[in-house]
Amino acid sequence: MWLCLSDAFLSIVDKDCQQDELLVRARRDGDIERVFPDAKVEVTLGNDYRCRARIQRSDIAAAMVQRVIDIDYSNFKGSVKDSELHDAYMDVWSAIGKLQPGGPYSASLRRRSRAK
Repeated sequence: MWLCLSDAFLSIVDKDCQQDELLVRARRDGDIERVFPDAKVEVTLGNDYRCRARIQRSDIAAAMVQRVIDIDYSNFKGSVKDSELHDAYMDVWSAIGKLQPGGPYSASLRRRSRAK
């Protein structure tokens, strides 16, 4: 699972961990700790995600519930203050936008559907 948060990008998988844990991975130093302050993060060069921590599934779920409760923005991209993270999310937004018929905003599709 990829999690795009306002202050961190995380990848969470069931790999190399106990049954009651998940492996939380990040490409940037500090991202895991921003979401899980007590995490014991291992930095390993040569992996696709250099930062990794094994975290209890229940702790991950609780942190995500709190993040949802704390949403106070009307536009996610606008909530991202870190310019490097914002730019990376814009690349993702653009790539995922291509999955939507007509692309983001789909103006040409809206006009055709109204004409029917």
